[in-house]
Amino acid sequence: MKNTSQEYDKVIGICRDLFIKKMTDYGSAWRILRLSSLTDQIFIKAQRIRSLQQNDIRKIDEDETGEFIGIINYCTMALIQFEKGIANQPDLNIEQAVDLYDSKTALSKSLMEDKNHDYGEAWREMRVSSLTDLILQKILRVKQIEDNKGKTIVSEGLEANYQDMINYAVFALILMKFAQ
Repeated sequence: MKNTSQEYDKVIGICRDLFIKKMTDYGSAWRILRLSSLTDQIFIKAQRIRSLQQNDIRKIDEDETGEFIGIINYCTMALIQFEKGIANQPDLNIEQAVDLYDSKTALSKSLMEDKNHDYGEAWREMRVSSLTDLILQKILRVKQIEDNKGKTIVSEGLEANYQDMINYAVFALILMKFAQ
């Protein structure tokens, strides 16, 4: 588990660095996005990963790495939006956005550690393609919850699904030896 914690932090650190660079370039323009728009961005990234995994020919010379990073960052933005609501204009400076980013990824890591304790790191025996499918399943669940205006009867809510997607994407990057 100690190794998982360090690998997790390394992956999140790389994602965080990209988040900061994009905040420097674009500011917090993403703050105007509704949750459904962020969910659709995550869906596009996951669909692209699945296509890359299934297609023998790639017209763009990229692997899944950037898309998994995008999923982590878009899910983190969604968690921030869920907490703060949607802004009409960019309203966060870099420091504020990074503080929120760190808070949300720390909560996701804590959830991962709890589940990892109970599941005994079963994810290490999984295929990256299975993690991709689980992310797609979570996206479809989120879309259904959004269509139901956030109401669930027995299911976990939006936040838990976004956190699970972050964790599955981190696991995929670890399995791909991205963070070594």
